[in-house]
Amino acid sequence: MRPLTADHRSPSERGERSVLRPPSSVFWPLIGFLVLAGLLAVGLTLNPRELPSPLVGRPAPAFALPRLDAPERNFSPAEMRGKVWLLNVWASWCVACRQEHPMLVEMARNEAITLVGLNYKEMRGDVEFDRDRISPDAEKSLAVERARAWLARYGNPYALSALDLDGRVGIDYGVYGVPETFVIDRQGTIRGKHIGPVTPEAFSGKILPLVTELSK
Repeated sequence: MRPLTADHRSPSERGERSVLRPPSSVFWPLIGFLVLAGLLAVGLTLNPRELPSPLVGRPAPAFALPRLDAPERNFSPAEMRGKVWLLNVWASWCVACRQEHPMLVEMARNEAITLVGLNYKEMRGDVEFDRDRISPDAEKSLAVERARAWLARYGNPYALSALDLDGRVGIDYGVYGVPETFVIDRQGTIRGKHIGPVTPEAFSGKILPLVTELSK
């Protein structure tokens, strides 16, 4: 009888198929958790005010909305063709807008700045407002009254403001929250976006240099 000896040949040399054994299924939930944890960790390092907007470099969405100073008239961005201007999204119920407002008043003193307001969901953004108990005309009247009173109290930095009562235009502009500010060039293209209150640093370091460059 021939003694048994160890066969050191590889499975392929022996004419056998190698079998790849998948990792145990218990590891897949762990792998998924680690991937999600990694994505969350990266997300937490991002500043939401510096997130790029997909609208930058694209034409500003068109709209026609009632003017706050003359609700019987509409305002359209087409009226601003040939000018570099800022569209500032605001509302009287917005706490951050109150923080930002003195800076807007200061900005408006600069001749290079043309500031247009987009009054965003003036009534519907107020948690105490019940739209089901009021007519659209009454909602518009209340919005005009509240917004005008707020500007009369804190100062009006806007060349004009438009009333986005239901927030649809805000959706078209990809508004995350209030306030937000868009820089729009002479051709009607969005060239910059600032999320959150405009600070002196943001104005002098980002907004004003961009406006100056676009105005050349």
